[in-house]
Formats: sequence, C-alpha cells, structure tokens
Amino acid sequence: MSTSYNPADPYAGSRETTEGRVYTVTGGDWDQTLGTEAYGEERLVVNMGPQHPSTHGVLRLVLDLEGETVTKARVVIGYLHTGIEKNTEYRNWVQGTTFVTRMDYLSPLFNESGYSMAVEKLLGVEAPPRARTIRVLVMELNRIASHLVALATFGMEMGALTGMTNGFREREMVLDLLEEITGLRMNHAYVRPGGVAQDLPPGAVEHIREFLEVMPARVADFHKLLTGQPIWQARLKDAGYLDVTGCVALGVTGPVLRAAGLPWDLRKVEPYLGYETYDFEVPTADTCDAWGRYLVRMAEINESLKIVEQALDRLEPGPVMVEDKKIAWPAQLSLGPDGLGNSLEHVKHIMGQSMEALIHHFKLVTEGFRVPAGQVYVPVESPRGELGYHVVSDGGTRPWRVHVRDPSFVNLQATAAMSEGGMIADVIAAIASLDPVMGGVDR
Repeated sequence: MSTSYNPADPYAGSRETTEGRVYTVTGGDWDQTLGTEAYGEERLVVNMGPQHPSTHGVLRLVLDLEGETVTKARVVIGYLHTGIEKNTEYRNWVQGTTFVTRMDYLSPLFNESGYSMAVEKLLGVEAPPRARTIRVLVMELNRIASHLVALATFGMEMGALTGMTNGFREREMVLDLLEEITGLRMNHAYVRPGGVAQDLPPGAVEHIREFLEVMPARVADFHKLLTGQPIWQARLKDAGYLDVTGCVALGVTGPVLRAAGLPWDLRKVEPYLGYETYDFEVPTADTCDAWGRYLVRMAEINESLKIVEQALDRLEPGPVMVEDKKIAWPAQLSLGPDGLGNSLEHVKHIMGQSMEALIHHFKLVTEGFRVPAGQVYVPVESPRGELGYHVVSDGGTRPWRVHVRDPSFVNLQATAAMSEGGMIADVIAAIASLDPVMGGVDR
C-alpha cells in the first residue's frame, strides 16, 4: 500500500519501492513556518545558525523578517545532545562529577559544587570548613573567567575585536590559576562529594594574590576601551529589552534579571557555603537592555575579586575532605610530582600493610558509596543565574536521577521577547547579552 505526500498532512507520507518502503518526512518547524500565516510580500524567513559565529555555539534561530525588522523569532536547540544527565545514572556518585562539569563548560566548578552539595545533603554530611572556603575561592575565580568570556564574545560580535583579545588574555590568567589548583584548565572534577579532591598546592595562594593586584587595573582598562565608546553604547543601549516583569514571567535569572533592577542573587537571598559571612554587593541596573547586562557583569567581576581576597584571608589549616572513610573518595589523594596519584603513604598502606584497606579502597573506587534514598534540590548562583540540581537516590551506589535547572536553557526563552519588533542586528546583541552556553542547554 502506498500513500501520496500531502503538505498539509503533519505525518510522514510513504510509498513502496523495489528497495522497500520510502518515507517522505515533512520539514518540521521550518515547514510549519512557511505558508501557515498571511504575510506581506516583504516577508523573509531566514536561518541564523546553528553554525553562525554569533549564536554562541550550536544554536539555531529561525527569524521572520520584514525588511530588517524581526517579526518572529524561534529558538531551535538540541544540536549538541550530550545526554549528560542520563549518563550520570550509569556511574557512581563521585564519577557523576566528571559528567556534570562538562555541561556549562564555562563555569564547570559551579556544576561540580551544586552537584556535590546535593549529594552531601542526601548523605547528611557537610564538607570541612577549609573545603567550603576553597569552593568559594575557585567558584569566584571561575565567575571572573566566565564573565571575561561573555565580555570577549560580546566584543567580537559587536565588532570590538580588541575587547575580544583582551578578554581572553585576562581569562588566561584565571585559567592558569585554576590549572595550578585543580590540574586542569576546564572540566576539573575538583569539587567532589565530601570536599575537594586535593588541597591548594604550594604557591597557589601567592599567585592568586598577584592576580588580585593586577586585575582591578585590567577591569578599569575595559571601561576605558568600551564603556565610554559611542559605537559600543549605540549598539547595546535599548537592544534586547526585557523588563523585570518579563524576566520573572519567563524564569530568567542572573545578570539579565539584575540588569532589570531586581537584586536577586542566591548568594544573598539563599546563602550557601557561608556566603552570608562575605562582604560583597549585588550589582544592578535599571536599563533592562544589553547595555545594563554588560555593566552588571563588569561590576560583578570586581565583586568576585573582593570575595576571592576574603576567602584567601580566612583559609585555615585543616582537612579538605570529610573524615568518613566510607565517603572520602579517593582516599588521601595528594598531587604528586606527576600531577596525579595517591599519596605514597596511602599506596604503602593499601599495598603492603593492610589487606582490609586494599579491599576497602577497591570497593570504594569501583562500586562507590551508598547514598540514602531521597530527593533534594540545591541551587547555586552561577555566572548565568540559578543553576539548580534535583538529585534523586534510591539508596544505591549511583544516582537514580539527576536533573539540572540550567540558567542558559531557561534564559533562552527570552530570545523572542527581546528580539521581535527590533532590528536583525539587535538579535546579535540580545543573544550575546544572555551569554548562553549550549553545553548547559543541550545537557
């Protein structure tokens, strides 16, 4: 039996051939946007992405244009399809850290911290004070690096190429520090349930203090380069407008919400890791546009520098992993001359002194620890907004479910509201001001 192709039919048509049945698949969202509404002769439907350099990764926009005015904007996602959330269900609780760190790859330490705090909440344990301070330290360094990428890509897409080169230059300084502390520039798997993988290496504190001396002047240089520049102002002001009512209705958080005037920052309103004891401000703007979001991120870099300095001042000697040997994985990890590996004392103990310790180490590494049944939701304030971890345990050695409330995914909903009725050139500014990371969207 064969059927003919009907453009009005939402389902695929098919026909029999000598090679078997052949299906004619309709065009999906592109097919639906053509010929379904009455438009004037000036209407043009264009694809922007998913390989466009101004879409911040593999993001596709389907734009309806009348001249250069956007009459409709649709966001098409899913091209990255990493499946990270599902993958965590097939690994033990500690191995989950190596997956979630790869979602929003510009702020991996926030993913690791949110996930680890959710697991700790299920376990009913808390990381030692030094580990909590180190988490704040590396997260705020990571926030600076992420905002510098936002600034650099913003500059690239607006044609301010010096802003791009300077932004990535300063980011390299932060990544050097993170590599010194964690061993990797990105995808660190450094923050783990129970604490952090290893203590700060010798010299790290001094190098961070050197960075703190240099960076304020670099931020001031960005203001000299961009903030007072008439073309930069003209491209950003009134572009991508979204007021606080629209932000709240769409669930938009982070710098986009704060640029609409609402000082909502989870570090202040729902503190974690002792953020309530740090002295810092929540920068806001009242412009509700790309200009305000740029200014908020610039101000947040300075606030993060203040937090980093305070974290260094309150670092006290002590363990960086919980004392419970049934949870502390991998046991007694220390950074050796090769940059990895367990401490020599621990290797000596499990290989030559105690069969029971070797068995315990083997079971802990291969099978992992058990987490009591239950479910929790733990949010942190990432550079893009509320990054929340909904983690469910069935009492086993691996997660039953890990679902992430990624701010890039939620904030992208605002694209149509920010773009429709404006010029196509302002779509670039609107997307850049959201600072989406597609690794988090297509997790």
